[in-house]
Amino acid sequence: MICPACGFDNLQGADECENCGADLRAADIPGPSNAFEANLVNVPLAAVSHHAPLTIVPSASAADAVRQMQAANVGCLLVQDADGALRGILSERDLVLKLYRARLEGVTVADLMTSDPVVLRADDSVAVAIHKMAVGGFRHIPLVTDGHATGIVSARDIFAHILAALR
Repeated sequence: MICPACGFDNLQGADECENCGADLRAADIPGPSNAFEANLVNVPLAAVSHHAPLTIVPSASAADAVRQMQAANVGCLLVQDADGALRGILSERDLVLKLYRARLEGVTVADLMTSDPVVLRADDSVAVAIHKMAVGGFRHIPLVTDGHATGIVSARDIFAHILAALR
């Protein structure tokens, strides 16, 4: 591995340069190669237009959740307990997949929600959000601070940011 500070040719996998002592642990992590990639890697989610989360408690009925989602025209609700701690997420996909040929009566949000969802912080980058959504196969990620939801970023929010960056 070539030291970016002094040009010394170190053994592959070395943590520091044998010649100048420079830190090599992050030397092989690729950086953005153009302005568009820099926009994705360097821009935090706090700078992306996102939404305040709509919440529901785990004991609420599935019918109440559906009504709340329809009234607000949203694709998901964050599930929080009484003290405001994030317990899960309930998406349209959860409803469709888990209620197929079932009745809403007697079904609670806790029965349908995805527990312990993937979360991000407002200082995580747009690139991290894209990666998490692509790998996890979902369209909404809660933004949290100290275990409490502060927002929700959707694939639509990310796409809008990308389109703005391309203009």
